[in-house]
Amino acid sequence: MLNKTVFITGSSRGIGLSMAKAFLEDGYFVIGTSRSEFDLETALGSKNCLHMVLDVTDRDAIKHALELLNARSLLPSVVVNNAGITKDQLFLRMKDDDWDQVLNTNLTSVFNITKTFIKSMVKAREGRVINISSVAALMGNPGQVNYSASKSGIGGFTRSLAKEVASRNITVNSITPGFI
Repeated sequence: MLNKTVFITGSSRGIGLSMAKAFLEDGYFVIGTSRSEFDLETALGSKNCLHMVLDVTDRDAIKHALELLNARSLLPSVVVNNAGITKDQLFLRMKDDDWDQVLNTNLTSVFNITKTFIKSMVKAREGRVINISSVAALMGNPGQVNYSASKSGIGGFTRSLAKEVASRNITVNSITPGFI
């Protein structure tokens, strides 16, 4: 059985920080990540948490995070893929690097993080994966071809993986918030 522990990417503000607070209130130990240092204990008003600086596009860093958490017996029973960026620009002016950065951060990271942590869930025959998408995945927005594509990809990823792991008592869901 896995710990009542949640791993949340992009937890230093916005939706990620709000989710960290909600999980903490529900009795979870919260592992939050962001690209830079952040005092999660102060933000949550609790010591029942851990912050990790993590680049969600760096597979080696993610594997290292898994090793650190495993050594502390903190493998999560819930993974929340929340990290995301925007690099808005009209399509004809969009730079290749802006496309790559958004897709890598918003979509490829969901693959990287989930693949790293789902193995322990399969072994335990329990777990939850929550992917944060966006209404832009459904509607599209001018200047957000990269962002909309990345968030649409999360929908397909979520539906397909949910079917693969449902028999192992693992749920995979996405949340599609509107504009904040």
